[in-house]
Amino acid sequence: MLRRVASITLIVLFANFAIWALVNQSVSERAWGGVINGMSYSGWQAGDKNNHLSDGDIDREMGILEGHTNNIRTYGVDDGLDRIVPIAAKHGIDVNLGAWISPDDAANQKELAHAIDVARANPNVKRLIVGNESLLRGDVTVDQLIGYIESAKRQIGIPVTTAEPWHVWIKYPQLADSVDFITVHILPYWEGIPENGAMGYIMYRYRQLATAFPHKHIFIGEVGWPSEGQWVKGSEPSLINEAKFTRDFLTTASAERLDYSIVESFDEPWKRDIEGSVGAHWGLWDAGGKPKFSMSGSIAESSRWLEGYLLASVLAFLPIQWFVRRKQYLRFRGQLFYAGLIQAVASVFVWAIMAAIAERILDGDVVAWIALLGAQIVLLALLLVDGFELAEVLWTRQRRRPFEPITDWTPPPDAPKISIHVPCYNEPPHMVMETLDALAKLDYPNFEVLVVDNNTKDEAVWKPIEAYCAKLNRDRSEMARLRDGSERESPGPNQESARFRFFHLPQWPGYKAGALNFALTETAEDATIVGVIDSDYIVSPDWLRATVPYFDRREVAFVQAPQDYRDGDESAFKRMCYWEYAGFFHIGMVQRNERNAIIQHGTMTLIRKTALASTGGWAEWCICEDAELGLRLFENGYEAVYMNNSLGRGLMPDNFSAYKTQRFRWAYGAAQILKRHWRDLAEGNRLTRGQKYHFISGWLPWFADAAQLVFAVAAIIWSVLLLFKLVEFPPAVFLVPTLSVFVFKIVAGFWLYHARVDCGWRDRIGAAVAGMGLSHAVARAMWQGMFTSGKPFFRTPKCGDKAPALQAFLMAREEITLLVAMLVCAGLVLWQFEIQNRNADLWAGMMLVQTLPYWAALAVATVNAWPKKQRAVIPA
Repeated sequence: MLRRVASITLIVLFANFAIWALVNQSVSERAWGGVINGMSYSGWQAGDKNNHLSDGDIDREMGILEGHTNNIRTYGVDDGLDRIVPIAAKHGIDVNLGAWISPDDAANQKELAHAIDVARANPNVKRLIVGNESLLRGDVTVDQLIGYIESAKRQIGIPVTTAEPWHVWIKYPQLADSVDFITVHILPYWEGIPENGAMGYIMYRYRQLATAFPHKHIFIGEVGWPSEGQWVKGSEPSLINEAKFTRDFLTTASAERLDYSIVESFDEPWKRDIEGSVGAHWGLWDAGGKPKFSMSGSIAESSRWLEGYLLASVLAFLPIQWFVRRKQYLRFRGQLFYAGLIQAVASVFVWAIMAAIAERILDGDVVAWIALLGAQIVLLALLLVDGFELAEVLWTRQRRRPFEPITDWTPPPDAPKISIHVPCYNEPPHMVMETLDALAKLDYPNFEVLVVDNNTKDEAVWKPIEAYCAKLNRDRSEMARLRDGSERESPGPNQESARFRFFHLPQWPGYKAGALNFALTETAEDATIVGVIDSDYIVSPDWLRATVPYFDRREVAFVQAPQDYRDGDESAFKRMCYWEYAGFFHIGMVQRNERNAIIQHGTMTLIRKTALASTGGWAEWCICEDAELGLRLFENGYEAVYMNNSLGRGLMPDNFSAYKTQRFRWAYGAAQILKRHWRDLAEGNRLTRGQKYHFISGWLPWFADAAQLVFAVAAIIWSVLLLFKLVEFPPAVFLVPTLSVFVFKIVAGFWLYHARVDCGWRDRIGAAVAGMGLSHAVARAMWQGMFTSGKPFFRTPKCGDKAPALQAFLMAREEITLLVAMLVCAGLVLWQFEIQNRNADLWAGMMLVQTLPYWAALAVATVNAWPKKQRAVIPA
């Protein structure tokens, strides 16, 4: 075992290292070894644009810049920013002094006068820049700005200019006439130019201005590339791209003798409020004063990726050790697969945390990041649950608790007596009669059948069933008379001795559970086992003979056979439903049985009467009384037996609405059960760890459906905010795993069906679409189940008519509404931000993935409404 543990650990660690190294692969770029001509410098606190740095902080940062640049460019002199100039002089750094121009003329006059005084007092001020993109923002008119420039020129003897993007200079040639030189901002990132075309773009715009104004010196006042943030068309902000751009530009600028100022010296987190996340990441040094990359040698996207790898490896190490040591029943490939999945989850989580740290999240962003991280944890937990199920199904050496129908037992005349309970409410009489006919043919000597009709008002519905029970009793008595050779006419059985007993309860509380509890009070005293089947089931003659022997073990409280159906070949809709149901009974229930943690169903089940009575009978507060009883029996130390063999077949819902209603009831009931039993599921020793795992993880996908509904609505709202530029796209670190987990679930689902469910690829697709089409109904049920407790029992209609087309579409009206809203939002986002924008592409892609459940609901509704076409018969 130690050799296997070591081998798997080493393989996973090596693969994890290879992936981290590949993702953070360094690139080579030509080096830069000179002094930078100039850099922008703001002098604000890293996280607060309202607080300026202390003299000591400015001195420290000037010390960092000393030797790396000849000049800094500032943007204003108010609020103590004038202190930058003399401190820069101490470090031999000249200043291109900025005077901030706003819509307030009085403030502008004051700012300009102050800037002139600073320039006169400090010889290291070489140029004065009056205004920064003032015309671009529309703060002043061109004539007002020229007036400020002319005023400054009359009062000072150094060159005076203003700073605007290239297109503003082209639009206002009179502005160029008023300045001593042109200060232009050329930022390819904001123009959507990819990094590899940025240098050509800069030179194109530079020469365009040089041609337009041949007698003016051109100073590139802002040029640079961000290391993080949102894509703009084809412009990707990344550390590698910033380093490549900076080295390339500096080399070209030196060769072309360009006058320039890099934007900017230090990262400015406070700019997030102005420019979004990208505004915080233009510096050559980070906000703490650490160089973000070297000007020579190779460049890696993250200099700390090795730390991330080590942290992810440490996080995954103990879970991998525990898993491999405890799951020896898995083959080597299964252990390796899941160990790799554990490592992948740890790595993605560390990646997300590192991204959050790099973003230096502040204020309201904390809430958004916490929400995103929480959603990521849920997604990764689902990934581990699905991966574990996949590993167990594909690579288990042998099943630990296999149960098969007993075929070599002949029930003696004194075999344990079975009391079979058949609850029904407003059911078609002919359907119930078919169920009773099948029960009459059971190959078992000692049983009774109690038919309990509760709350059916129409006598035309329940009276025929009562009469049919009496007929079956007469037929049985007649057969017994003929078998005994008696010539006297049988008087017929009385109610107490009759095999089939019928009860009509006009006004009875508790829904199905209430009817079953009533049946318990009427059960024969000598019955030791209670059976329950739905009123639409036709059981096999050997049902009891194949299952009763398992009760020889006193620990066994109930024996469960799978739900199966006989109408799957009626239509394409029912065929989809048939194989969707089959996945749970052939995959999920088999795996749960391995840890004695199956879900009990209210049909095809046999229960030890003493166990049922001692644990309180059926729970009338829960609309999934069967699953609740099963969990309660496990809490009391009992065992269950599940055999994956069909011993009876019922009918499926008639239409998509009934199909959704049934799943709504199951999901709502699950929420009820979790609220009542959460203490035993979360703590205590009444349940084994395996039972806790399966009951929690088994219902976790339904909580994921509930989260999906929230995410869908949130995505619509977020898209609207994006269109109005009120928010940014969420980081790719959260979008990519979301898409990846969805792809994994699809692949894993098909893989599991291929291994365990005997159907073709078309039926696998149909099952996947049918299951996905229920997501919205499940989501609504989980949210209502978490916050309400009084939903009534929902009967699933059987033997009804197929829905007409309009009604079928109305069944999916909520899903269709969400589908249309999300498609419109995704389209508008792509139109607004253009298809080449990777952030927009990822966001739209995520929204399209989120629409799949709603597409599925529309597809199932359409198939339900489609004219009936006979399909190949589903094998018995």
